[in-house]
Amino acid sequence: MDELLIEKVGIYSVVLLFCLVVVYIYLRKQRRESSVVEEKIAQAKANGLYEPISLHPVVDVNSCIKTGACIMACPEEDILGIRNGKATTINASHCIGHGACFHACPTEAITLCIGTEKRGVDLPHVSQTFETNVKGLYIAGELGGMGLIKNAVEQGRQAVENIAAAVRFNPLLPFDLIIIGAGPAGISAALTAKKNKIRAIVLEQDSLGGTVFSFPRSKIVMTSPMELPLFGKVKLTETSKSELLDLWNKVLDKNEISIREYCKVDSISKDEDGFHVVTQSGEVMQSAAVLLAIGRRGTPRKLGIQGEQLEKVSYRLLDPEDIRDKHIIIVGGGDSAVESAMLLAGNNTITLSYRGESFGRLKPKNREKIEKAIAAGELVMRFNSRLLTIEKEKVTLAVGEEGTGAELQNDLVYIFAGGELPTQFLEKAGVTISRKFGEAILKHEKR
Repeated sequence: MDELLIEKVGIYSVVLLFCLVVVYIYLRKQRRESSVVEEKIAQAKANGLYEPISLHPVVDVNSCIKTGACIMACPEEDILGIRNGKATTINASHCIGHGACFHACPTEAITLCIGTEKRGVDLPHVSQTFETNVKGLYIAGELGGMGLIKNAVEQGRQAVENIAAAVRFNPLLPFDLIIIGAGPAGISAALTAKKNKIRAIVLEQDSLGGTVFSFPRSKIVMTSPMELPLFGKVKLTETSKSELLDLWNKVLDKNEISIREYCKVDSISKDEDGFHVVTQSGEVMQSAAVLLAIGRRGTPRKLGIQGEQLEKVSYRLLDPEDIRDKHIIIVGGGDSAVESAMLLAGNNTITLSYRGESFGRLKPKNREKIEKAIAAGELVMRFNSRLLTIEKEKVTLAVGEEGTGAELQNDLVYIFAGGELPTQFLEKAGVTISRKFGEAILKHEKR
C-alpha cells in the first residue's frame, strides 16, 4: 500500500513538475515577445508613429484572449502586437483603416475609432446610409473616414443602393445622380448606378483612379479580395497602380461608362428642383442626388511662394522612370516625398528639403532606405530648410532659422506638403463638419 502511494506521489510530482516547466516556458516566451513589442513601441514613439492620425483599432483588453488573429489579418506591418498577453497598437499612425483586424477578432475585442482624446479629426456628418445632413447628398470612401480600396468600393456600392431606394428621381432633370470623384468609391458607385439603371455622370478633377492615379507607377497598392459591381470577385492581394487602372478601365469600357476627367467641381447647392453642381469652368449640372466620393487629401497644399505657378512645379510624381539627368528638389519629409526621392535618385541630382530637424512619420522600410541613400551620397538631404523662391532655371533654399538663401540649379520641383481638407467646400454645400476625439466609427454590438 505504501509502495503504491509512493508511486502515485511520484507520478503526481512528475506531472506537476512538467506543468510547472510548461508554464515557465510559456511565461518566459510571453515576456520575451512582450519585450520585443515594447521595444517596437518605444521606437514608434521615438519616430512619431505611435499616435494615430486617422482611423485606428482600439483593443478592449478585458475581451482580448491573445489569438493573434488581428495581427495575421492586418496586411500592414507592426500596426498591432501582443504585449503581456493582450493585443496592443504599435505604429498606429500607419493604420489605413481597412478593418481586417476588426472582422478577424473572434471575441469582438476591437473597435475602429477616429481621432484620439488629444488629437481630433474633422469628419462630415454621415448617417448609416451614407447620407449627410443635406437630404440627397451622400458621401462614400476616404472622405467619410474609412480607408482601403476594398472599403471604398463597398461603400460606393452601398451608397448608390441606398440612393436607389430613398431618392425620388425626376425624369425632367438631366441626371438622376452626379458622382464626384473617380477613385475606387466613385467607380464602384458608377457601376452600381448602371446596374440599377440610374442616369449618372462621374466628374473627376484629375484622372481616373483619383488618389491611386497619383501614386508613382511602380508603387504597389495593397488591397484584398473585393466584389466589384457588374464584374464580380476581384482576388488581388498585391497589384501595381497600372494593373489596377487597367482593370477599372476594362470594367468601365465593358459597361459603357465614361468619366469626365479634369472636371473640377466648384460648388454644390440645392433648391426645390434638385441639386445644382457648378464646375470650375462654369458649367452647371442638375440632378436629384449627389454622391461625394473624393479623398480626404483634397487639394494639394501649396507653399505660397514666388514661382510656384511655373510649369516645372508638381504635387505628384508620375512616370519617374522617364525622368533623367535633371536637377530636382523635393519638398517634404513624409513617405510620399521620401519614396519619390528614392525613385528619382540615381538617374538625377536630387535635393530633399524638409523643414523638420529629422524625419517624423515614416514607414520603417522607407526610413531604412532613405538613410542608406543619404549615407551613400545618392541624394542631398537638407533638414531645417525651406524653399524661398522658384525660378525657371534655379531655386532659392534657406537652411536653418536664420539661414540666408542659397541658389541651386534646378529643372523640376516636387512639393509633398500634404493636402487641404475640403472643409470649406463641404460647409458651402451645407454639410455639417464635426471634430471626432476618439469616437467609434465601427464597433461590434455586444449582446
